[in-house]
Formats: sequence, structure tokens, C-alpha cells
Amino acid sequence: MAHLLGAEQISLEFPTKTVFDNVTLGLNDGDRVGIVGRNGDGKSTLIKLLANRLEPDSGRITHRKDLRVGLLDQADQIDPGKTIGQAVVGDLEEHEWAGDAKIRDVISGLLTDLDFSRQIKDLSGGQRRRVTLAALLVQDFDIIMLDEPTNHLDIEGVAWLAAHLKNRWSANTAAFVVVTHDRWFLDEVCNLTWEVHDGIVEPFEGGYAAYILQRAERDRSAAATENKRQNLLRKELAWLSRGAPARTTKPKFRVDAAADLIAGEPEPRDRVELSKLATARLGKDVVDVENVSYSIGGRQLLNDVTWRLGPGDRLGLVGVNGAGKTTLLKLMAGALEQDSGKIKRGKTVVMATLSQDVRELDEFANDKIFELIAREKTYFRVDKKEVNITQLVEQLGFSSAQLQTPVGELSGGQRRRLQLLRLLFGEPNVLILDEPTNDLDTDMLAAIEGLLDSWPGTLIVVSHDRYLLERVTDMQYALLGDGHLRHLPGGVDEYLRLRKHSLGSVKSGDGRLPGGLNSSAGNSANAGGASSATSGAGAASAKVNPNALPAGSAARREAEKNLARVERILEKISADEAALHLKMATFDQSDFEGLATLVAQQQAFNDKREALELEWLETTDLLS
Repeated sequence: MAHLLGAEQISLEFPTKTVFDNVTLGLNDGDRVGIVGRNGDGKSTLIKLLANRLEPDSGRITHRKDLRVGLLDQADQIDPGKTIGQAVVGDLEEHEWAGDAKIRDVISGLLTDLDFSRQIKDLSGGQRRRVTLAALLVQDFDIIMLDEPTNHLDIEGVAWLAAHLKNRWSANTAAFVVVTHDRWFLDEVCNLTWEVHDGIVEPFEGGYAAYILQRAERDRSAAATENKRQNLLRKELAWLSRGAPARTTKPKFRVDAAADLIAGEPEPRDRVELSKLATARLGKDVVDVENVSYSIGGRQLLNDVTWRLGPGDRLGLVGVNGAGKTTLLKLMAGALEQDSGKIKRGKTVVMATLSQDVRELDEFANDKIFELIAREKTYFRVDKKEVNITQLVEQLGFSSAQLQTPVGELSGGQRRRLQLLRLLFGEPNVLILDEPTNDLDTDMLAAIEGLLDSWPGTLIVVSHDRYLLERVTDMQYALLGDGHLRHLPGGVDEYLRLRKHSLGSVKSGDGRLPGGLNSSAGNSANAGGASSATSGAGAASAKVNPNALPAGSAARREAEKNLARVERILEKISADEAALHLKMATFDQSDFEGLATLVAQQQAFNDKREALELEWLETTDLLS
């Protein structure tokens, strides 16, 4: 295994802290490294040092001769006067870059919704970030270093980037290093994890799940003062070991060792008990969205949407950017008025929303954290028990010294944590989290997830972070870009399949790649390969479905009727399942025979839905 670069006894100090103290590490061919650690501990600084963008105070960074290193940092350094095309492919003619499979793959994965002639200065921050990432990925490097590359990517974009990196490096001996808080992404692409903390860099084998196991093993032998941290890690490990179906295909840590560590560790959530508490606080009615439609600027975002929320439901909502997720939440909260349909809110509902930009704290910029908290509340009630506010503040990462910090001086992650505290002070029974993972490191995400585990109300999470969705929600739904809401029994993986098979052209608008290239149907949602190009001109050929039924034929009319029938049955199953969940929440837990019957009914719903989902996909394929 060839050595690519190394750091030998490097040290670095900033005026207020020691960032690294005598650190030695190396990077070899085939290494796929994920860097984790608390915000401010030096993750971004480390990759700048390794890329020779920053000099250490002592020690040295060595590179193999002629090593090519590409770095995506958090400051998008791209000429605002250039067009997108100039920034990504330079002066290459269209036929030149269109004939390159790697360039086509990058463009189809990141830039299908953008016009190549637009100037960089006219783009949003998220669009500039994607252009910068694309400009890096179309080049040839021995090592690529990415600092928070999943920011501003939706779930499909993150899945595409993971597949692109794995495919790109599976056939050669290059390496990459990534700094990210996206734990699914870490598990998907990395074979090594470096934890940056307390001036050192500690290496671990494997992705995020393996890192959690090894860190839990390390902390188990630590001093008694580490008890809180150990308990948090064991809880995280328990979920990783037992948890979501999407993770069971990636056994990246030793199962026996994990079983020893989590022996006696309860499930992250007692769902039945939390449902009983939620029912007591909320009553039967929470929020019923019935046949709601909403349009803006002549575009129909929501079309005849029905969604019923019960007490204690923990729901995740996914969808492409602009599909109407935030709009649906605002309608449910009463901040917007629907065009048609009705929204019924229960009389006992107390709703709170954590917004994406956390602008709610702007008016308190001159207040210190302690002053703001003191005005809100002195205790918080969970499960009929009073929890000291100091304990809650510590759980969300604020030290005693930080309580004297003015709100206006807080980082993005600190503002998000403080606003979540303020929402919880109001003791809501319906909590809506709109992209709650922004600016938070992995440790803080685990702490928030632990807090939500004991929260008994109805929870709705909108997020591009699929790890968070799988961790804290029990059911997922999707807005697929066509105005309709769909239940996802198979979770995020099912969402990606549906987007790939039936709605791949929605995200790419008119179905064309920038610069005039026609994209294949489903290309923007495809988490894998590049689009195919015709010879000579370099235009990607649109795929023709050989199974499609002829327009106007009797077979096609029959298929359309069957599709409508399947969708009606799926809607009825969703309504019947909601009623079953309510019954389970209020059922006598000592009646084991009756509970077994209810569980069997739930399994029957699952089996029937799975068969219908498959039939829906097959029928849709015949009509596409």
C-alpha cells in the first residue's frame, strides 16, 4: 500500500487555544477517511494543513512527489464573474466535455437544474456550493479533501455523491478525506475514521458505526467522570446494532463486542409508554390535513393532500428541494392558508416549530444566554418529572461559562440548540423540526436524539439527514415533486427508488443537461452511474421504455384503472393503520393476547402495502 502524504509531529496554536499538539498521521492509497469531532476542535484546520493550505507551527507535512490534491473548503473560492460552464469545464468545447463520462456524471448529479450560461454572482449560496463541488470532481486528483460536501444537497444529492465517490475510487488507488456531520454518508463511504479532540487526532477502523463501537470500548475503561458520555455512546450503539433496516446490510463492527457493551441497555424509546403519555396530553385529535391543495406563483405545490397525525406519532418528511415540505408544515401550523381542503387541529394541541434559519433569536441579540433562559422558565417537565433547566442546558452542550455569552455572538449550531431549548420550555405536544441538523456536530446530534427519545409528543422531522430520520422517526413520508404525499414503508431507500423509477425528470426541470445536453429520464435521481451520450455530438440519449403500453390502447386504459385502484387501496390502508395506531396507544398493556392480535394486524398491513407498492411500481413502468 503506497504512502501518499504524512503529518509528522505537527503542532498548531491559535491565540486562544492549542489546536494540535505533536500529531503524527498518514494517508495511503485506498484510504477513505471520515473526520469527526466537536465544532471548533480543528477538523477543517486539519485538512487545510494536510493540503498545504496552512503551515503548522512545528513539525512538517510531506507529500509524495507530484501528488495532486484537491480541496473543497467551506469558503467557496470561485470567480463570481465566470459562468457556470466556465467554472466547471473551463474552455473545453461541448463535444469534448460531453464525451467524458466522469464529467457527464458530475453534471447530471449536481447541476441539471442550472443553466450553464448563468454567472456565479447570480447564484444562491447553495447553488454556488454545488458548482464549486462539481468543478472539483470533474478534475483528476490523487487525493480529494471535502469539507462538509453534503451541505446544500438533498437526500438524492447525498446518495449520488456517495455512489460517485465509491465508484470513482473502487477502480484505482486514490484516496479521499471528508469532514461531515452526515453519519449515513460517513458509514456509506469511509473505511477509516479520524476523531479530532483535545489537540490530538485519534484513528479508528471503519465508518461511523465501527467508530461508535470502538469509542464506546475506549470510554468504558475511562474514569467515572465519563459516565454520562459512556451512557450516550451505549445508547447510540444500541440503536446502531438493533436499529433501522437500512443499516442491517452494513455490519461494520464486531457483533459480539457490541452485544457485550449494550447488554441490559434498553431500547432508545419505549414507544408504547410514550404513546400512552402522548394520548394523555393530546387526546385523540392532533392534526388532520384533508384534501388540501396549495399553489404559489401559478405552480401547484400541493394537490389534494391528506395526512392525519395521531398522538405520539414520530414522522419524517422527505422530498426534493421546492417540493413543498416547508409549505406543508406552515399550513399545518396555521402560518399559511390553503387554497382548498381543510386542516383540523386538536383543541389540546400546543405546536412549536424549529425553523431552518432560526431568525426567532434575532431580537435577543444583546441578551446573554443566561438572561434569556431565566425569563423563560426554571424547570422543564418530561414524563411527569421536573427536569432542572441546568441539566437540560448541559445536555445540549452549553457550559456554565457560555451562559454569559450574548446571543448575537453565538455560532449557527449554538443558536439552533438555544432555540430548541426555548421551544421545549413551552412544553409543546407537537414539535416540528425543519432541517434541525444544520451546523451541528455528530456528538451534539446524538445528544439531541437522546433528548427526543424521552419526549412524548407528536414529532415531525423534515431533514436531508437520513440517519437522523431513521433514528428518531418511526414512519417516513415523501413529497415527490408532483404535489402528492406518499407513505414510505421502506423508508428513504424506497423514496430513492420511487424517484428513480417514476419521477426522475421532475428535479431536472425540462430534462436537459446544462449546455444543451439531453438527460436520460431519471438521471438526476439516479444515485449511480453517468448518463449515456450519443456518438459525435455528445448528447445523452433519452431512454425509451420497451415495456410501455401504446397510448389509447385497451391495455393502457386497463393499467390506468389498476393504478387508480392500487392508490385507493393504499390510501385506505393508511387510514386504517392510523386508527390501529391510536387503538394500540390506548390499549391495555396487560392484555398480551389482545396486543398480539394488534401486532398481527400491523404486520398484515405491512405485507399488503409492500405487495401494493410493488404493483404500483410495475404499473407505473407500463405507463411511463
